[in-house]
Order: sequence, then C-alpha cells, then structure tokens
Amino acid sequence: VPSILRNTTGVRSVHEDVKIEKLTTHTPDFLGIPAHVWPRLGGVEGAGEGIVIGFIDTGINPNHPSFMTSSSLGFLNSTKFKGKCDTGELFPSTACNGKIVGAQYFAHGAIANGEFNATRDVSSPYDADGHGRQLTNTIYTCSSHTASIAAGNHDIRVIVDGFDYGAASGMAPGARIAVYKALYTFGGYMSDVVAAVDQAVEDGVDILSLSAGPSSVPSGDSAFLDVLELQLLFATKAGVLVVQAAGNGGPSSSSVISFSPWITSVAASITDRKYNTTIVLGNGQSFTGTGLSPPTDGEIDFNIAAAADVCVRNATIITVDSCQNPESFIRPLVYRRLIICTYTFEYEYEAASIATVADTMMEIGAAGFIITLDPNIGPEALWEYYNANTIRDKRGQAVAFAAKARILDGRQAIYTGQAPVVASYSSRGPDVKNALMQTVDVLKPNVMAPGTSIWAAWSPDSEGDKYVKGQSFALISGTSMATPHIAGIAALIKQRHPKWGPDAITSAMMTTADRTGHSGAPILAESSNELIQATPFDFGAGSINVSQAMKPGLIFNVTFKHYVQFLCAVPGIDVKSVKKAVGVACPTKNKFKCSDLNLASVTISNLVGKRKVIRYVKNVTHKEKYTVHIKEPLGVNVTVVPESFRIKRRGSRRLKLVFEAIEATNAYTFGEMVLKGKKHIVRVPLAVYVGSASSS
Repeated sequence: VPSILRNTTGVRSVHEDVKIEKLTTHTPDFLGIPAHVWPRLGGVEGAGEGIVIGFIDTGINPNHPSFMTSSSLGFLNSTKFKGKCDTGELFPSTACNGKIVGAQYFAHGAIANGEFNATRDVSSPYDADGHGRQLTNTIYTCSSHTASIAAGNHDIRVIVDGFDYGAASGMAPGARIAVYKALYTFGGYMSDVVAAVDQAVEDGVDILSLSAGPSSVPSGDSAFLDVLELQLLFATKAGVLVVQAAGNGGPSSSSVISFSPWITSVAASITDRKYNTTIVLGNGQSFTGTGLSPPTDGEIDFNIAAAADVCVRNATIITVDSCQNPESFIRPLVYRRLIICTYTFEYEYEAASIATVADTMMEIGAAGFIITLDPNIGPEALWEYYNANTIRDKRGQAVAFAAKARILDGRQAIYTGQAPVVASYSSRGPDVKNALMQTVDVLKPNVMAPGTSIWAAWSPDSEGDKYVKGQSFALISGTSMATPHIAGIAALIKQRHPKWGPDAITSAMMTTADRTGHSGAPILAESSNELIQATPFDFGAGSINVSQAMKPGLIFNVTFKHYVQFLCAVPGIDVKSVKKAVGVACPTKNKFKCSDLNLASVTISNLVGKRKVIRYVKNVTHKEKYTVHIKEPLGVNVTVVPESFRIKRRGSRRLKLVFEAIEATNAYTFGEMVLKGKKHIVRVPLAVYVGSASSS
C-alpha cells in the first residue's frame, strides 16, 4: 500500500503514523514583565492585543477564569485569523467567547489505531486530560495549563484546597487563544498533530506553542525530513513562529527532541521561588527541607517511626524504606504517626515516587511522612534524635517510640533572589541529525524560560493526574511549562514589532538572553548530583530577558530559501529527498555549509583546520556603531572582519568569522561573539568541536 500511495498523483511523501508524546503566580515578576514590558504595550490588559497564539495540546477548559472574556478585552483586531469553533461534549458554541477565538480537535489517527475512547477522551476541544508528570524524555502537559501561562487573564487568584497561593497571570494577557486538541490520555498520533499544525497555519495563528514531540530521534536519513519537522518548516514559511519544548530527558547529552533550526526550542529553568517545609522535633531542634505541605493537625507533636521499624517481617527492606507499598506496614504501629521514609535511587529512576508515598501514608492512616537520606550515607540529626528516643529489644527491633515531631505549614513561598538555574530534567544538546546520534551544526536548545513548579490553570475534570483532579490550578514542572512562557513573550514582541517574522523574533530573544545572574556570576545547571556552570547546550543562548528582547538592536534574518539550502547541505541527505520533501530543488553548485545558516548562534560540529562562517546582521533601530569582541572557545582561534562597523537604520552588514583549530579538544568548547553598541549589546553563542588542528 505505501508504494501505491507514493506513486499516486498529489502525494508528496508517505510516513508511518507514529506515536507522539505529550510533553505562574511569580514568573511574570521574575522576568520583569509587569514593570518593564506591559507599560510599553498600553498596560496589562492590552499586552498581546491583536496576537493569536495557537496551542497544540489536550484541549482547554473554557469555564476557567483564566479564559473568561471581559469588557476590557474588546474585539480581536486581526485581519488574517479565520479559525472556527468545534462544538461538542462540554464545549458549547459560547465556549469561544472572544478570549478563546478558535477550538478544534483531531483524532482520526487515534481512532484508526484503536486508542481513542469517546467517553474518556471527549469528542470535543474540551480538556479532559491534564497530564503533569515526567517520564524519561516524555512530555506531559495540558492545554489549560500551557494556555494560561502564555495568555491567561491577569490577576486570577490561585486557590487550591482552600489555600490562596497568590494571583496568576499569563505573559500576554491581552493575546487570544486558539486550541487544536490532538493529544489525549494515551498521548497522540503524528497524523493528528500534523493535521492540527496544518489547520492552525491555515487559520492564521501568529504563534504556535507545541508542548509535544517524539519520544526519540526519528528514523530515516535525517530528523529534519521527519513529517512533523517539515510541517513546522512550512508553518515558519507562512510566518508562524513555532515554539517547542526541548524535552525532559536531561541532564543526558543530546537528549533534545526538538531538532530543526526553524523551530525555537525551549529549555527549562528553576526560579527563585521556593516552598520549604519545617519539621520541629520534640527536643526543640528544627529542620527545613523542600516541600509544599500543609501542617500536621493542631499544634501537637506526633510520635515518629522509621518505616523499617513498623513493617511486616517478609517485606523487602528497599520497598519498605521508600514507602511505596501499604501492604508492607503493620497498621497499628503506623496509625497517627509520622513515618520516616528513605530517599533511594529508585526515586531517581522513577521506580519510586513521592506521590506513591502520599498514597501509602493516606491508606495506612499515618499522620504524615518525612523523606530523608539513608542514615548509612552519613550522620544526620533527625536519625540521631530518632535512635536516641527509640527503645529496641535484644534483636534490635523497635518496641517503643518516644521521638516526636510536628510539621509546620509549608505553603507560604519564599523568594531568594537567586539567578535562574537550568533544571536537571531539561533536555540538553548537542543537536543531532539522525537516529545514529550524529551531531549537526545547529544550536539546541535556543533559549531558556521558567519551567519548574509553575502554577497555572487546570481542568477539574482531568483524568491525567488524580492528585489535582477536581482542582482549578496545578503546580507542574517541565519544558512544557517553559514553552508557553516563550510563546507568550513572542506575542509581546510580535505586538511591538508586527512586521517581524519568526526569524527576527527568535533572534531578538537569543541575542539579548542572560548568561549571568544579577551578581554577574555565570548561570548554573543541575547535573546528576551537583551544580555546574551552564553551557549553550544547557540553556541555548541563555535565560530569556524580556525587556531587552523588545529592543535587540540587531537581528539575524533567515528565509525559507536559506532553510532549503541548509537541508541540501546536511551530510547524508540526498538532494532528491529534499526536493520531494519541500518542493524546491537544491542548487546545482551548493557551497553552502550548515554552519552558514544565518542563525543568532554559530555551531561547528567538526572543525578541521579552518572554517569560514558568514553572518548578516540587520539594524532594527537607529544608526549605531558596534565593536566586535570575541571570547574564543578552547582550542580555537577566532577572527572577525570587520572588527567594528557603523550601521544605519534598517541597514545590513556582513560579518566574516574565521575559526581556526589550534588544539584538538575532541569535545565541544564554548565562547561568544559580542557586538557592543552605545545602546545595545548583541550576544552570539559559539559552540565548536575541534576534531583536528591540521587542515585536510
């Protein structure tokens, strides 16, 4: 059948329908948006006005206050958006209320593969899912959550279980929302996601937020020729900025699942907001650790018992210590006690989870639980206090528990003022071009935004996570949460500069991003067991600086023609495959190298001898003089011509960079090119792998 289809008139290519994985109260302030950006756009209500952000995800809950229309919203001032509203179960015609301007759902692929359940998955754009977990490089999310981060209404109270966590706001509260539901409880299928992308582009969205991607590098000659990557290329050609989650496979190298240079791939950071819970022992000592927890009942102390001391005899010690199975415990010994559970490596590899601990404690009737390190790793005051107040028989078994403690309220946030840190789960570069994991001259991810512990809207009917079922807000982490931050910020930039294309917006975000914190110290990244200095493979160009992205000074433009030249230059790609995929033939004499693509970064995956790289910059503000400063990657000599230049308004300048390998590093090293003007600083990250110091 595939061979018959390939030879049918009107069929460009045939792809297997593969499975697709689903991948705020403080972040506007953390990013400086209310003070430095919204006032420039007419105030909070007008921030994002006239811009439509499309979300390909799990649908939306139109009844949520984050998406309600208001008298200040007004009529959508867009001549090109022509979306429609699919009505259906839980989604009446009134659901498209002016804030939500389009809503459709796509399930033909899921139905054909026998996974769509109309009762469970809801045959309408309504969000009945609501995923909030992370499994390896799988992305789980929900449209209600992501849409409210990007474009949710301003000053919406976040109340969960009767506690007020503050007021939430989207990055662009005045922007409109168009939802394209193509993901469900089981994930989704490529054919449905591609159909959703195609419809969003045809409808005329300005920004496309995609918190979904493959679970691994696509098979075939190149990831860039995968059906989704190509569909997103055509979206970019149509003027739609595509923002995609980089993936949740970090900190492993080359774990990004957003590959192509025409996509803005987003890494996730930790902000300075912390939720800490304090435990007060019976002897007056107190300990504070990370946790979002209400206090124990009353202001009384509860007896403490270690999990290993209150378990049945035939229970395996690892399962008991991690508190994953209620059948492991002796019920009378755990009732109304605080149970000490041990953090084991099972948590790191997801064989154990804190959510399961909570389930276990609830089922066995414990008053609460404390997760701490194994006492064998080193002395720890909690264990010392517990052991000193626990009576044991000759066999070492606990027979009386005198240690006591209480847990204080941990729901009040504290703000440390620290710089963003790359989250451990955020997928890392270098980018790869195929399933053989061969690297390519493209920097991924592109930019970083907050993604850890993000409060945002939730659908109370969601079946994806029982711990937030029935709630209107959820606290979730992932690159899926970072992605709508960038989508909303892109809407603000698009509003300020309506004629800018996707390339200009991405360039503005990258060249103005922060590599250091307020103190000037480099941004750090969570590694497997320590904090290390972050590199462009961790955070791309850096952490988003919204205020500066609105006025970048210089931009790097890229057109569809350039992307085709890039595809033609990728080693291993047959030129006939490119023409078949994009409908444009490769140049007969193509001297273009992948590193020549006019991106706001330079990546060379194998430098041997010398490499000349050309970049063109365009001035988007007043006449200015720039001087070039280079921080060279280790083992590389870099020269730039010219070393300084004047550029008039709307003028362009050509920069010739020459990279010379002077020492074989057999590893990527990093540097940057900085163009310093009187009013603007333009930063371009450099990533180079030196394979040989001699030319061939």
